[in-house]
Amino acid sequence: MEDIINVLEQFAPVFSARVWQHALILLIGAILCRKERTVAGILRVMGLGNDPHFVNYHRVLSKARWSGLQAAKILLGLLIASVPVNLPVIIGVDDTIERRKGKKIKDKGCYRDPVRSTKKHVIRCFGLKWLSMMLIVPVPWSERCWALPFLTALTPSEEGNAQENRRHKTTIDWTIQMIKQVSRWLVDRSIILIGDGSFACIRLAHTCIQLGKVTLVSRLRLDARLFDFPGPEVPGKRGPKPQKGIRLPKLKDLADDPDQDWQEAHVKWYGGVTKYIRFLTGVCLWHTPGQKPVLIRWVLVVDPDGKCRPEAFFSTDTQLTPIQIVEYFVLRWSVEVTFQESRRHLGVGTQRQWTDNAVARSTPALMGLFSIVCLIALRLISKGKELIPQTTAWYQKQDVTFSDVLTFVRRYIWVHKYNKSANSAGYVLFPAQEWEALLDLLAAAA
Repeated sequence: MEDIINVLEQFAPVFSARVWQHALILLIGAILCRKERTVAGILRVMGLGNDPHFVNYHRVLSKARWSGLQAAKILLGLLIASVPVNLPVIIGVDDTIERRKGKKIKDKGCYRDPVRSTKKHVIRCFGLKWLSMMLIVPVPWSERCWALPFLTALTPSEEGNAQENRRHKTTIDWTIQMIKQVSRWLVDRSIILIGDGSFACIRLAHTCIQLGKVTLVSRLRLDARLFDFPGPEVPGKRGPKPQKGIRLPKLKDLADDPDQDWQEAHVKWYGGVTKYIRFLTGVCLWHTPGQKPVLIRWVLVVDPDGKCRPEAFFSTDTQLTPIQIVEYFVLRWSVEVTFQESRRHLGVGTQRQWTDNAVARSTPALMGLFSIVCLIALRLISKGKELIPQTTAWYQKQDVTFSDVLTFVRRYIWVHKYNKSANSAGYVLFPAQEWEALLDLLAAAA
């Protein structure tokens, strides 16, 4: 357990000494839990189901004084060690909906459910919207880059803010606030911020440019308002200087024009495959009414096989090549994988806290636990442990997934929990108390 404790102890300064002892048990128990991530379930799996002071563990989330922002800074510092200093820090940002309802959940809203909705049929649900920033890094057990969450924030609905008499902040407002905070943490590092089409906002682009070291890469609408640069000033003309020139053709019109100067290339695509594409690119001004134009490089991508519809991407750094812009955006898919794996294997959405503090802390803690599990696995691999895919006779796979990483860490914890048992002639002897606890865990119906 020493390797695991060495990773978890990095977060001890966030808590008081007394609270840390309870928080450590909650962290290890959340890794071992196989179903709902409730405090009661964690206490059972840790053998503390009969602890008369169980309320102290609930208070870690509901009443104890500790800073989730400080914990996020520490987690980012641990993760950033795997990124070479000469390379940019790639951060993916996206939001997700946690389905919750009830009168005590104050910040809930009614949102489109992206998991169950389709283009033709929209499903709406009540829940909490979470905005998460994840560090996209290569890992030794996979060919694709993984998105490791380090900062997750609750974005209350407009109705919830009105009830609490708070100023409403949109998803873009929260993104701007979070990227400013991250840029203060990473003073000497350049940052590539990747988001889907909902983050293609001129205000966010201006913020990234003003920060000086942040580049925004996102999807661009095919009907975006693109303009040429303003022409030379007319001598003696009064009034404000023009901020943009003539309007350029829409990208959706260029996609159907075979006379354009199309270029061809192979890029790293989704699923780790190499894809052949045709593309156009250019540098121009992107404008939205009421906003100052922003300088971008756009890339229009067309699938020569006709299987994918035309798509456009942009970057606030005009020095990036079109291939770099496309491949950076493709990395964003790892964020969606992390959301799915966190719901399936870490119980995001199954916690049942009701107090405001506990609601605001539980999901960010579980999202951060995804990265902590990966950090522990990296530590164990560096000590010579082997991480291999978990296969069966009816399910063969070659790639390591998060379920394999979680199994790898869990097995290490369980082995060291019972490593004091005596070995004799091929049999393992357990103390009676530990044997009963193990039987309870295996036999529990829920």
